[in-house]
Amino acid sequence: MMKRGILLIIMMISTLGLFSFKTTAEDAKKTSFASFYHDKFNGKKTASGEVFSNEKLTAANRTLPFGTMVKVTNLRSGKSVIVEINDRGPFHSSRALDLSKAAYQSIGDPRKGTMPVEYEIIEVD
Repeated sequence: MMKRGILLIIMMISTLGLFSFKTTAEDAKKTSFASFYHDKFNGKKTASGEVFSNEKLTAANRTLPFGTMVKVTNLRSGKSVIVEINDRGPFHSSRALDLSKAAYQSIGDPRKGTMPVEYEIIEVD
């Protein structure tokens, strides 16, 4: 009887251990809104130390590590772009990402200041 109890406990711990390797909240797809950088930021340093260019495929996020590659999909058009996190922001509670203008234009209409997006981490540097 004691062996069965120990075996049961080991099996439960093993099963729970497997669940810890599944998708975490950090890896899951998330939805929010994205905006884009104004041209006045071209040539200025980002929080990562890189010089900002609206022609590169980059983005700002409040918490993701610099160098993280993120797939961003416009929920209206279904178009996607892969960007690298190199700055902090946006500092607006309803938005999770500020995209470079090149990234924004590749999936959305810049005449509209924001767009609904789904984003997911594809690689952490």
